[in-house]
Amino acid sequence: MLPSPRLLLPRLAAALCPLALAGCSSLDYYAHLARGEYGVLSARRPVSEVIADPKSDARLKERLQLARQARAFASDRLDLPRNGSYTVYADVGRPYVVWNVFATPEFSLKPVTHCFPIAGCVGYRGYFDRDRAEAEAKDLRARGNDTYIGGVPAYSTLGWFDDPILNTMMRWDDDTLDSSIFHELAHQKLYLKGDTAFNESFATFVQQQGLRQWRESRGLPPGEDAAGQREEQFTDLVLAARARLERLYDRGLPPDLMRDAKQAEIERLRADYRVLRDTQWQGYKGYDAWMDAPINNAKLLPFGLYHKWVQAFATLYAQQHGDWDKFYAAARALSEQGSDARTAALERLQARTTTQGAAP
Repeated sequence: MLPSPRLLLPRLAAALCPLALAGCSSLDYYAHLARGEYGVLSARRPVSEVIADPKSDARLKERLQLARQARAFASDRLDLPRNGSYTVYADVGRPYVVWNVFATPEFSLKPVTHCFPIAGCVGYRGYFDRDRAEAEAKDLRARGNDTYIGGVPAYSTLGWFDDPILNTMMRWDDDTLDSSIFHELAHQKLYLKGDTAFNESFATFVQQQGLRQWRESRGLPPGEDAAGQREEQFTDLVLAARARLERLYDRGLPPDLMRDAKQAEIERLRADYRVLRDTQWQGYKGYDAWMDAPINNAKLLPFGLYHKWVQAFATLYAQQHGDWDKFYAAARALSEQGSDARTAALERLQARTTTQGAAP
Protein backbone atom coordinates (compact mmCIF):
# COMPACT_ATOMS: atom_id res chain seq x y z
CA MET A 1 0.00 0.00 0.00
CA LEU A 2 1.33 3.42 -0.87
CA PRO A 3 2.02 5.70 2.07
CA SER A 4 0.07 8.89 1.41
CA PRO A 5 -1.91 9.89 4.50
CA ARG A 6 -4.65 11.47 2.36
CA LEU A 7 -4.85 10.34 -1.24
CA LEU A 8 -2.64 7.44 -2.22
CA LEU A 9 -4.27 5.02 0.21
CA PRO A 10 -7.73 5.41 -1.30
CA ARG A 11 -6.32 5.16 -4.80
CA LEU A 12 -4.88 1.78 -4.06
CA ALA A 13 -8.17 1.09 -2.37
CA ALA A 14 -9.48 0.81 -5.88
CA ALA A 15 -7.94 -2.66 -5.88
CA LEU A 16 -10.04 -4.80 -8.16
CA CYS A 17 -12.81 -7.02 -6.85
CA PRO A 18 -11.35 -10.15 -5.28
CA LEU A 19 -14.50 -12.12 -6.08
CA ALA A 20 -14.19 -11.03 -9.71
CA LEU A 21 -11.04 -13.13 -9.73
CA ALA A 22 -13.24 -16.19 -9.54
CA GLY A 23 -11.57 -17.77 -12.54
CA CYS A 24 -8.52 -18.56 -10.45
CA SER A 25 -7.24 -22.05 -11.21
CA SER A 26 -6.66 -22.78 -7.53
CA LEU A 27 -9.83 -24.09 -5.94
CA ASP A 28 -8.46 -23.32 -2.48
CA TYR A 29 -7.81 -19.70 -3.45
CA TYR A 30 -11.27 -19.37 -4.96
CA ALA A 31 -12.81 -20.79 -1.79
CA HIS A 32 -10.82 -18.27 0.26
CA LEU A 33 -12.11 -15.39 -1.88
CA ALA A 34 -15.68 -16.64 -1.62
CA ARG A 35 -15.47 -16.91 2.17
CA GLY A 36 -13.86 -13.50 2.45
CA GLU A 37 -16.40 -11.80 0.23
CA TYR A 38 -19.24 -13.51 2.09
CA GLY A 39 -17.82 -12.20 5.36
CA VAL A 40 -17.84 -8.64 4.05
CA LEU A 41 -21.32 -8.91 2.56
CA SER A 42 -22.79 -10.51 5.67
CA ALA A 43 -21.46 -7.67 7.84
CA ARG A 44 -23.39 -5.01 5.90
CA ARG A 45 -26.03 -2.83 7.52
CA PRO A 46 -27.97 -0.01 5.83
CA VAL A 47 -26.31 3.32 6.52
CA SER A 48 -29.68 4.69 7.59
CA GLU A 49 -29.93 1.94 10.21
CA VAL A 50 -26.47 2.65 11.60
CA ILE A 51 -27.27 6.38 11.82
CA ALA A 52 -30.56 5.69 13.60
CA ASP A 53 -29.03 3.20 16.06
CA PRO A 54 -28.56 4.91 19.47
CA LYS A 55 -25.65 2.53 20.15
CA SER A 56 -23.68 3.81 17.15
CA ASP A 57 -20.72 6.08 17.81
CA ALA A 58 -21.69 9.73 17.39
CA ARG A 59 -18.71 10.55 15.18
CA LEU A 60 -19.39 7.52 12.98
CA LYS A 61 -22.99 8.62 12.53
CA GLU A 62 -21.90 12.13 11.63
CA ARG A 63 -19.46 10.89 9.00
CA LEU A 64 -21.90 8.39 7.53
CA GLN A 65 -24.51 11.13 7.23
CA LEU A 66 -22.12 13.21 5.11
CA ALA A 67 -21.08 10.14 3.10
CA ARG A 68 -24.75 9.41 2.42
CA GLN A 69 -25.15 12.92 1.01
CA ALA A 70 -22.04 12.43 -1.14
CA ARG A 71 -23.47 9.14 -2.40
CA ALA A 72 -26.65 10.88 -3.53
CA PHE A 73 -24.58 13.65 -5.14
CA ALA A 74 -22.62 11.02 -7.10
CA SER A 75 -25.76 9.83 -8.89
CA ASP A 76 -27.66 13.13 -9.02
CA ARG A 77 -24.83 15.35 -10.23
CA LEU A 78 -21.96 13.16 -11.46
CA ASP A 79 -24.13 10.69 -13.37
CA LEU A 80 -22.59 7.73 -11.54
CA PRO A 81 -24.52 4.48 -11.03
CA ARG A 82 -27.61 4.64 -8.83
CA ASN A 83 -27.63 1.38 -6.91
CA GLY A 84 -27.12 0.01 -3.41
CA SER A 85 -23.34 0.43 -3.33
CA TYR A 86 -22.15 2.72 -0.50
CA THR A 87 -25.63 2.91 0.99
CA VAL A 88 -24.57 0.18 3.43
CA TYR A 89 -21.86 0.01 6.11
CA ALA A 90 -19.75 -2.93 7.29
CA ASP A 91 -17.31 -3.30 10.15
CA VAL A 92 -15.01 -6.18 9.22
CA GLY A 93 -13.12 -6.03 12.51
CA ARG A 94 -9.64 -5.60 11.06
CA PRO A 95 -7.44 -2.70 9.87
CA TYR A 96 -7.57 -3.69 6.18
CA VAL A 97 -10.20 -5.56 4.25
CA VAL A 98 -7.73 -7.12 1.80
CA TRP A 99 -3.97 -7.56 1.52
CA ASN A 100 -2.47 -7.49 -1.98
CA VAL A 101 0.74 -9.35 -2.77
CA PHE A 102 2.94 -7.79 -5.46
CA ALA A 103 5.94 -9.60 -6.94
CA THR A 104 8.65 -8.98 -9.53
CA PRO A 105 11.84 -10.76 -10.59
CA GLU A 106 14.89 -9.58 -8.66
CA PHE A 107 16.21 -7.55 -11.60
CA SER A 108 13.02 -6.43 -13.31
CA LEU A 109 10.12 -4.04 -12.69
CA LYS A 110 7.67 -6.18 -14.64
CA PRO A 111 5.11 -7.65 -12.26
CA VAL A 112 4.33 -11.29 -11.81
CA THR A 113 0.80 -11.20 -13.26
CA HIS A 114 -2.35 -13.15 -12.58
CA CYS A 115 -5.07 -13.32 -15.24
CA PHE A 116 -8.76 -13.77 -14.54
CA PRO A 117 -11.92 -13.83 -16.68
CA ILE A 118 -13.51 -10.59 -15.42
CA ALA A 119 -10.69 -8.45 -14.06
CA GLY A 120 -8.23 -9.38 -16.80
CA CYS A 121 -4.51 -9.55 -15.98
CA VAL A 122 -3.40 -7.76 -12.83
CA GLY A 123 -0.01 -7.42 -11.18
CA TYR A 124 -0.98 -8.63 -7.72
CA ARG A 125 -3.00 -11.25 -5.86
CA GLY A 126 -5.47 -10.31 -3.15
CA TYR A 127 -6.18 -12.08 0.16
CA PHE A 128 -8.73 -11.43 2.88
CA ASP A 129 -6.33 -12.89 5.43
CA ARG A 130 -2.90 -11.41 6.23
CA ASP A 131 -1.37 -14.80 7.06
CA ARG A 132 -2.34 -16.17 3.64
CA ALA A 133 -0.82 -13.12 2.00
CA GLU A 134 2.39 -13.67 3.97
CA ALA A 135 2.49 -17.32 2.89
CA GLU A 136 2.05 -16.33 -0.76
CA ALA A 137 4.82 -13.73 -0.47
CA LYS A 138 7.11 -16.30 1.15
CA ASP A 139 6.51 -18.75 -1.69
CA LEU A 140 7.22 -16.06 -4.30
CA ARG A 141 10.43 -15.03 -2.52
CA ALA A 142 11.56 -18.65 -2.48
CA ARG A 143 11.38 -18.53 -6.28
CA GLY A 144 13.76 -15.56 -6.33
CA ASN A 145 11.22 -12.76 -6.60
CA ASP A 146 10.99 -9.42 -4.83
CA THR A 147 7.68 -9.16 -2.95
CA TYR A 148 5.60 -6.53 -1.22
CA ILE A 149 2.35 -6.78 0.75
CA GLY A 150 0.02 -3.78 0.66
CA GLY A 151 -2.98 -3.42 2.96
CA VAL A 152 -6.14 -2.28 1.15
CA PRO A 153 -8.84 -0.33 3.03
CA ALA A 154 -11.51 -0.84 0.32
CA TYR A 155 -12.16 -2.43 -3.05
CA SER A 156 -14.80 -2.48 -5.76
CA THR A 157 -16.79 -5.48 -6.93
CA LEU A 158 -17.47 -3.56 -10.16
CA GLY A 159 -21.20 -3.58 -9.47
CA TRP A 160 -21.58 -7.31 -8.85
CA PHE A 161 -22.61 -6.62 -5.26
CA ASP A 162 -23.68 -3.61 -3.20
CA ASP A 163 -20.27 -2.54 -1.95
CA PRO A 164 -20.25 -1.18 1.61
CA ILE A 165 -18.57 1.77 3.23
CA LEU A 166 -16.10 -0.05 5.48
CA ASN A 167 -14.73 0.65 8.93
CA THR A 168 -11.30 0.49 7.27
CA MET A 169 -12.21 3.64 5.30
CA MET A 170 -12.92 5.64 8.45
CA ARG A 171 -9.22 6.47 8.89
CA TRP A 172 -9.58 8.92 6.00
CA ASP A 173 -10.73 12.52 6.27
CA ASP A 174 -14.18 13.41 4.94
CA ASP A 175 -12.98 14.62 1.54
CA THR A 176 -11.03 11.43 0.94
CA LEU A 177 -13.88 9.20 2.09
CA ASP A 178 -16.46 10.99 -0.04
CA SER A 179 -14.29 11.24 -3.15
CA SER A 180 -13.29 7.57 -2.84
CA ILE A 181 -16.96 6.71 -3.22
CA PHE A 182 -16.87 8.64 -6.51
CA HIS A 183 -13.74 6.72 -7.53
CA GLU A 184 -15.23 3.31 -6.81
CA LEU A 185 -18.51 4.13 -8.55
CA ALA A 186 -16.52 5.31 -11.58
CA HIS A 187 -15.19 1.75 -11.89
CA GLN A 188 -18.78 0.56 -12.06
CA LYS A 189 -19.50 3.15 -14.75
CA LEU A 190 -16.62 2.11 -16.99
CA TYR A 191 -14.09 -0.67 -16.62
CA LEU A 192 -11.73 -1.89 -19.32
CA LYS A 193 -10.55 -5.43 -18.74
CA GLY A 194 -6.78 -5.73 -18.56
CA ASP A 195 -5.86 -2.01 -18.66
CA THR A 196 -5.17 -0.88 -15.10
CA ALA A 197 -3.67 2.48 -16.05
CA PHE A 198 -6.74 3.40 -18.11
CA ASN A 199 -9.17 2.28 -15.41
CA GLU A 200 -7.41 3.97 -12.51
CA SER A 201 -6.65 7.20 -14.36
CA PHE A 202 -10.28 7.45 -15.43
CA ALA A 203 -11.57 6.81 -11.91
CA THR A 204 -9.00 9.16 -10.38
CA PHE A 205 -10.10 11.99 -12.67
CA VAL A 206 -13.75 11.39 -11.74
CA GLN A 207 -12.70 11.36 -8.08
CA GLN A 208 -10.80 14.64 -8.32
CA GLN A 209 -13.32 16.52 -10.45
CA GLY A 210 -16.21 15.08 -8.46
CA LEU A 211 -14.64 16.32 -5.22
CA ARG A 212 -14.29 19.83 -6.65
CA GLN A 213 -17.97 19.89 -7.55
CA TRP A 214 -19.02 18.25 -4.28
CA ARG A 215 -17.22 20.91 -2.24
CA GLU A 216 -18.58 23.68 -4.45
CA SER A 217 -22.14 22.39 -4.00
CA ARG A 218 -21.71 22.85 -0.24
CA GLY A 219 -20.29 26.35 -0.53
CA LEU A 220 -16.76 25.24 0.33
CA PRO A 221 -13.52 26.44 -1.28
CA PRO A 222 -11.55 24.01 -3.48
CA GLY A 223 -9.64 22.78 -0.43
CA GLU A 224 -6.07 22.72 0.78
CA ASP A 225 -3.89 21.09 -1.86
CA ALA A 226 -0.62 20.83 0.09
CA ALA A 227 -1.14 17.11 0.68
CA GLY A 228 -1.88 16.57 -3.01
CA GLN A 229 1.28 18.43 -3.99
CA ARG A 230 3.36 16.34 -1.60
CA GLU A 231 1.82 13.21 -3.05
CA GLU A 232 2.67 14.27 -6.59
CA GLN A 233 6.24 15.16 -5.64
CA PHE A 234 6.73 11.90 -3.78
CA THR A 235 5.33 9.90 -6.69
CA ASP A 236 7.63 11.70 -9.12
CA LEU A 237 10.58 10.90 -6.86
CA VAL A 238 9.74 7.20 -6.81
CA LEU A 239 9.06 7.09 -10.56
CA ALA A 240 12.47 8.66 -11.22
CA ALA A 241 14.12 5.95 -9.10
CA ARG A 242 12.13 3.29 -10.91
CA ALA A 243 13.28 4.64 -14.28
CA ARG A 244 16.91 4.52 -13.14
CA LEU A 245 16.46 0.93 -12.00
CA GLU A 246 14.95 -0.04 -15.34
CA ARG A 247 17.97 1.37 -17.12
CA LEU A 248 20.23 -0.50 -14.70
CA TYR A 249 18.51 -3.82 -15.34
CA ASP A 250 18.86 -3.34 -19.09
CA ARG A 251 22.66 -3.28 -18.71
CA GLY A 252 22.88 -7.01 -18.05
CA LEU A 253 25.57 -6.82 -15.35
CA PRO A 254 26.66 -9.91 -13.40
CA PRO A 255 24.23 -10.62 -10.51
CA ASP A 256 26.55 -9.48 -7.71
CA LEU A 257 27.30 -6.16 -9.42
CA MET A 258 23.66 -5.72 -10.33
CA ARG A 259 22.61 -6.35 -6.73
CA ASP A 260 25.05 -3.74 -5.41
CA ALA A 261 23.98 -1.17 -8.00
CA LYS A 262 20.32 -1.84 -7.21
CA GLN A 263 20.89 -1.16 -3.52
CA ALA A 264 22.79 2.02 -4.38
CA GLU A 265 19.77 3.30 -6.33
CA ILE A 266 17.49 2.53 -3.39
CA GLU A 267 19.78 4.48 -1.07
CA ARG A 268 19.79 7.35 -3.56
CA LEU A 269 15.99 7.36 -3.44
CA ARG A 270 16.09 7.62 0.35
CA ALA A 271 18.62 10.46 0.19
CA ASP A 272 16.59 12.35 -2.41
CA TYR A 273 13.51 11.93 -0.25
CA ARG A 274 15.23 13.41 2.79
CA VAL A 275 16.28 16.46 0.77
CA LEU A 276 12.72 16.92 -0.50
CA ARG A 277 11.24 16.49 2.97
CA ASP A 278 13.64 18.85 4.70
CA THR A 279 13.83 21.61 2.08
CA GLN A 280 10.32 21.77 0.60
CA TRP A 281 8.01 20.14 3.13
CA GLN A 282 9.14 21.99 6.25
CA GLY A 283 10.00 18.65 7.84
CA TYR A 284 6.66 16.92 7.13
CA LYS A 285 7.34 13.24 7.90
CA GLY A 286 4.23 11.46 6.67
CA TYR A 287 6.22 9.26 4.28
CA ASP A 288 9.09 8.39 6.64
CA ALA A 289 7.77 4.99 7.69
CA TRP A 290 7.37 3.83 4.09
CA MET A 291 10.80 5.11 3.13
CA ASP A 292 12.56 3.65 6.21
CA ALA A 293 11.08 0.17 5.65
CA PRO A 294 12.70 -2.26 3.17
CA ILE A 295 12.36 -1.17 -0.47
CA ASN A 296 12.49 -3.45 -3.50
CA ASN A 297 11.08 -3.64 -7.04
CA ALA A 298 7.71 -4.97 -5.94
CA LYS A 299 7.19 -2.09 -3.53
CA LEU A 300 7.64 0.38 -6.41
CA LEU A 301 5.13 -1.33 -8.70
CA PRO A 302 1.89 0.51 -7.81
CA PHE A 303 3.27 4.00 -8.36
CA GLY A 304 2.16 5.91 -11.42
CA LEU A 305 -0.79 3.73 -12.44
CA TYR A 306 -3.36 6.03 -10.89
CA HIS A 307 -2.10 9.19 -12.57
CA LYS A 308 -0.75 8.11 -15.94
CA TRP A 309 -3.68 9.41 -18.01
CA VAL A 310 -5.45 11.72 -15.55
CA GLN A 311 -4.58 14.84 -17.54
CA ALA A 312 -5.74 13.15 -20.74
CA PHE A 313 -9.14 12.58 -19.15
CA ALA A 314 -9.14 16.19 -17.94
CA THR A 315 -8.71 17.30 -21.56
CA LEU A 316 -11.47 14.93 -22.65
CA TYR A 317 -13.79 16.36 -20.00
CA ALA A 318 -13.00 19.93 -21.10
CA GLN A 319 -13.72 18.98 -24.71
CA GLN A 320 -17.19 17.87 -23.61
CA HIS A 321 -17.68 21.25 -21.88
CA GLY A 322 -18.08 19.64 -18.47
CA ASP A 323 -21.03 17.46 -19.53
CA TRP A 324 -20.64 14.24 -17.58
CA ASP A 325 -22.88 12.17 -19.85
CA LYS A 326 -20.92 13.19 -22.94
CA PHE A 327 -17.62 12.68 -21.09
CA TYR A 328 -18.52 9.11 -20.17
CA ALA A 329 -19.59 8.40 -23.74
CA ALA A 330 -16.27 9.75 -25.05
CA ALA A 331 -14.31 7.72 -22.48
CA ARG A 332 -16.24 4.59 -23.44
CA ALA A 333 -15.46 5.22 -27.10
CA LEU A 334 -11.77 5.39 -26.15
CA SER A 335 -12.05 2.11 -24.27
CA GLU A 336 -13.47 0.41 -27.34
CA GLN A 337 -10.40 1.18 -29.45
CA GLY A 338 -7.58 -1.29 -29.82
CA SER A 339 -4.72 -1.02 -27.35
CA ASP A 340 -2.31 0.83 -29.67
CA ALA A 341 -4.95 3.22 -30.99
CA ARG A 342 -6.21 3.91 -27.48
CA THR A 343 -2.72 4.67 -26.19
CA ALA A 344 -2.05 6.98 -29.12
CA ALA A 345 -5.33 8.83 -28.49
CA LEU A 346 -4.54 9.23 -24.80
CA GLU A 347 -1.06 10.50 -25.62
CA ARG A 348 -2.56 13.13 -27.93
CA LEU A 349 -4.97 14.23 -25.21
CA GLN A 350 -2.16 14.32 -22.68
CA ALA A 351 0.02 16.41 -25.00
CA ARG A 352 -2.83 18.85 -25.57
CA THR A 353 -3.07 19.33 -21.80
CA THR A 354 0.63 20.14 -21.67
CA THR A 355 0.59 22.65 -24.52
CA GLN A 356 -2.82 24.26 -24.00
CA GLY A 357 -4.01 23.29 -20.54
CA ALA A 358 -7.30 21.58 -19.83
CA ALA A 359 -9.88 23.29 -17.71
CA PRO A 360 -10.98 20.96 -14.91
